[in-house]
Amino acid sequence: MNHNLKKNGNFTYLEEGEGTPIIILHGLMGGLSNFDSVTQFLTENGYKVVIPELPVYSMPLVKTGVKSFAKYLQEFITTLGYRDVILLGNSMGGHVGLYHTKHYPENTKGLVITGSSGLYENAMGESYPKRGDYEYIKKKAQAVFYDPTIATKEIVDEVYDTVNDRNKLIKTLAIAKSAIRHNMAQDLPDMHTPTCIIWGKQDSVTPPEVAVDFEKLLPDSELFWIDKCGHAAMMEQPEEFNKILLSWLKKRDF
Repeated sequence: MNHNLKKNGNFTYLEEGEGTPIIILHGLMGGLSNFDSVTQFLTENGYKVVIPELPVYSMPLVKTGVKSFAKYLQEFITTLGYRDVILLGNSMGGHVGLYHTKHYPENTKGLVITGSSGLYENAMGESYPKRGDYEYIKKKAQAVFYDPTIATKEIVDEVYDTVNDRNKLIKTLAIAKSAIRHNMAQDLPDMHTPTCIIWGKQDSVTPPEVAVDFEKLLPDSELFWIDKCGHAAMMEQPEEFNKILLSWLKKRDF
């Protein structure tokens, strides 16, 4: 899918379609292409899809983390004049969506999280000292998915390049620590934004029990499972993911 990116001040983003804006938040190792299927599906069904490039590696180190990304998202929404948005986030993007919804609830009418951090995350962590070992990184990338073939050479190469770039590595570790610091277990019971939780049954990064805890703690949430699916449901099982998502959106009259 060709991405015709737009620029507005410091913001670079994809904007497709018309209708209710759904702002998609990519994960730490993710990007716009992870959501190609979702973007096409939602625009065909009457929604505007917006995917900002989060400043994962461009913020000063002391500001690199979930809190700053949520503030960046709020500035993005304000600058572009969006109202009554729905946030959809995977992995770290889900955490940013949750944190943003807690602190800036006025413009967010719905939230969708999949494989989200915020309660627990089994990330690469201790594997980084082996960052020079391509086969090791390949196995780690493949482990994100139920079907390891989803981890294409392009995906593996991107992860390998990231963990071998000292600046990116330092910021990746800073974000991982930030995610732990900003655990949201105490916050979720006070967050009443309607939330759709879509989870892979075989997610090894944020295991299924994490999704169960999210549903227990978020007052207005629904949990949907996708079988034979790992950490990135929108990539691995796009048809099922899109079906669940649209059904929930329609049910909520969004």
